[in-house]
Order: sequence, then C-alpha cells, then structure tokens
Amino acid sequence: MDPSRSASTSTMRAKRKSGGPVSRTFTLQEARALLPDVQDKAREFISLRADITEVAAAINAGIRSSLGGMPEVKGWEARVHELIEWFVDKGLEPKGLAPLLLDFPSEISGEPALLCWLEGESNLGWWHRPDHGFGGRRPIAS
Repeated sequence: MDPSRSASTSTMRAKRKSGGPVSRTFTLQEARALLPDVQDKAREFISLRADITEVAAAINAGIRSSLGGMPEVKGWEARVHELIEWFVDKGLEPKGLAPLLLDFPSEISGEPALLCWLEGESNLGWWHRPDHGFGGRRPIAS
C-alpha cells in the first residue's frame, strides 16, 4: 500500500468518532501542504518545551534560571497546550511530545493509514497502519 497512489483519488472528509471529536482524513497532498504550518508550530513547541525543562530543573535544584521562574513556566505551559490544541484542531493526532510525533489520518487503498511526521524531519515521508504504530513506519514511495 502506497499513499502516493491513492492520494489523488482520496478526498478529505470529516468524521465523528463515536463520542469523540470530528477527525479529518488527509490526502498526501493535503498533509504536505499543511506541513510548513505544522513545522512552524512545532518549532515554537520545541523551544517552549526546552525552556520549561530548563527552568523546571533549576527550580528543582533550588537555583535561579536566567529564563525566569514558575510564572514563566505557567505561561509557557499554557502556550504549549494551545499549540497541542492547534494540532488537534487541524486534524492531526499527537502521539509523542518529546520528541514531537504527529500523525495525519489518511486512507491508503481504502484502508486506514497514518502519515507520520517526527520532530526534526524536513518532509512528510513516512506512513504506518494505525495498529502498527511507530515501529511499523514505512517510507512513502515517491
């Protein structure tokens, strides 16, 4: 199964999971078109995650950080939650936060699939079946 083969024939659909929020199904082209915005939000998320980690370590060690203290951490945490909600609102499924791992729900040959992006990757080049997880990642054929 190859997402590039079915991407042009698939259409984006909103679906409601039983009792859950509306989820989106992406074609490969739609997911790749959204990726620059995802990467911008991811860069902000990664920076905030590092700042929170640094200040929390300083607080736990009883020392001051040049980045600030608990008030800053609380503000950054609020922004991190907003960024996670942005990913979810766009239809992505956050699967990991350190490193940031995001799945774009898709369909390949009529079967559910996840187009998979990992922090640090420059493009969307991997997919896996929902029940196979990260270990089942396969390259998207060009």
